[in-house]
Order: sequence, then C-alpha cells, then structure tokens
Amino acid sequence: MFDLARLRVLHAVAGHGSLAAAAQALHLTPSAVSQQMAKLEREAGCVLAERQGRRLRLTDEGRVLATHADAILAAVAAASADLDERRGQVLGEVTVGAFPTAVRGLGPAVLRTCADSHPGLRIRLREVEPYQSMGLVAAGDLDIAVAQDWMNLPVAVPERLDSADVGLDHADIALPAGHPLAARDGIALLDLAREPWITSTVGTICYDWLTSTFRRDGHEPVIAHQAAEFPTQLALVAAGLGVAVIPRLEADSLPDGVRLVPVRPALHRRVFAVWRAEAGRRPAIRAVVNALKASFAN
Repeated sequence: MFDLARLRVLHAVAGHGSLAAAAQALHLTPSAVSQQMAKLEREAGCVLAERQGRRLRLTDEGRVLATHADAILAAVAAASADLDERRGQVLGEVTVGAFPTAVRGLGPAVLRTCADSHPGLRIRLREVEPYQSMGLVAAGDLDIAVAQDWMNLPVAVPERLDSADVGLDHADIALPAGHPLAARDGIALLDLAREPWITSTVGTICYDWLTSTFRRDGHEPVIAHQAAEFPTQLALVAAGLGVAVIPRLEADSLPDGVRLVPVRPALHRRVFAVWRAEAGRRPAIRAVVNALKASFAN
C-alpha cells in the first residue's frame, strides 16, 4: 500500500526533475523530500530515482510508478471535486499562481472578496509567470493559474485544463514627457520602430510579444533595457531612456515625466484563468474565478 503523500512527492520529482524544485512546489525542505522518496522506495522495494549532478533521473520503475501516481492523484482530485460539488459549499484551500501585474492589480480585491463571502475558503496566492503557471496547474502544484497573452500572440492552454477569460487589459505607450510624439492622442507601434525600447526580460510573454510583433513587419526592435516590473520600466521612461508598452492594470501610479499615449489600433492583452478540468466542479474553484472576473470589472 503506497502512502498518498509520498506518491505526491514522486509526482513532483517527476515533474520538476530535482529535489529542490520539487520541495519548492510542495512547500517542503529538500531534506524532507529526500526522506519521503527513501520511504517510498522501501514501500516499492526498488530504486525509484538516481542522482545525475544536481538533478534526479527516475529509473524505469520510478517512471512506471510516477505514471500510476499521476492517475491516482487525478482520481483523488476528481473524488474531492465530486464531494465538494455535492456539498455545494465553498470550502477548503485553493492555491492560485498569477503573473505579477495580476497579483498586484487583482489579488488584494480577490482575497478580500473571498474572505468576506466564503470564510471557509483559504486562498494561497503565488507570483508565477504564465509560461510556468499553466504547467504547474497541469502538474497539480497549483489549482488555478491567472495567465495572460497578447491579441496577436495567443498562448496555448495544455490538455486536460479548462480556462475562462477574466478580462481584456488595454495597453498604452509610455513616452518621456518631452518626446516629440508625446502630445499625440494616438500612436501606431510602427511609428516607434526605431525607438529604444524598455521591455520585460527575455523569456517572458511581454518580451516575446514585442519582438515578434515588430519582426512580423520587418523590423528588429532596439531593446535598450529590460526590467521585470512595470514600475521599473516607467522609472526608466521618466528618465528619458526609452519607450515602453504599459498595460492599464499598471497605470495607476504614473511617475512625473511620463505621458501615456493610446495605441492605434487599440492594443490589449487577454487575462484568463486556467484550472484542471476535473477540478472545475469544485465550488471553491468557481468562486475564485468569479471573484477574479468581478475584481477585473471593477
């Protein structure tokens, strides 16, 4: 008989490939994960994983058991969802991973709304980039991901996951106040093709969107500076160091020396929530998604 918590550890190790990453996903120490793996190996009567440098490689037996663990954990999640649906009560814990703007712009209102309306619900909120968050939902490490994509660069939702749109976040161009184009009431992206750009870091959706959008029109954007946070990007714009695309969820605290100009035609990114299909019957999942929609609308 296999211990369910240890199967969950194996599932995390299989998905993340290292003790440290699995421990972070499970909110455990690497030592605790190692101990659980050792106990599971004693239960299984065989070696399940071998070290390769800093990573763990599952043995053939480990991969077989990890496949069964995935099915077992999915069945447990489905059983829990069935019971929650029958009770019809918003109870339990929901772990939400959201990109930084959503954590700051939507998170506080969602947490407050759910705490007031559903005292039996506990939400854990984590800041996670969209490329990673949907994979964490698929692996069972998150219950809900709040993700984003841009109008001309959609992001595929993995199989076995359901999604719902939360809202459209329109974006403007942030220009230094003294910029020759700052007085316009609208601006096309291609008008800024030769400008120095301040954008998000390599490997993020926002960086990929900016570079691919210009390249489709035969231009290579001049990336002058990269910053993960939009307030940092705005500070660099205020210093006259370049221009940036700023979503309106981020435009509530504009520094002096920056002018926002709407994009023509209008530019927006889609904010959406993703969860495992079998968990969609849980009233808690529906309550959090509804709170996200309401928070965005306000």
